[in-house]
Amino acid sequence: MIRHIVLFSARDKDTIEQVMEGLSVLTMIPHARRIEIARNRKTDQLGNEIDVAVYGEFDNETELAAYKAHRLYQESIRRVRPLRELRFAADYDVSTDVRFMTRRTGSTG
Repeated sequence: MIRHIVLFSARDKDTIEQVMEGLSVLTMIPHARRIEIARNRKTDQLGNEIDVAVYGEFDNETELAAYKAHRLYQESIRRVRPLRELRFAADYDVSTDVRFMTRRTGSTG
């Protein structure tokens, strides 16, 4: 499984909702197993520059490539690019790229 994570900051904090709406178009693309668009809660003690996060899961590289080639992906770029300042992206394959993982089950309390 491929995980696709993209972080955005808005040029103007008054347009964060517009960024969210522009990114919501991505949820209509059929190639993703899961897509989440979320506003950053900004609770980190060291930095809160990021306004919006996109999290996606794809079965393989082919599905991720098809997602990025989809016309709705291009539409989302058209809507969001003029509103964003920063964009950071990372993709990784869970089966080959993850080096450290913790699995927690049940409650400890």
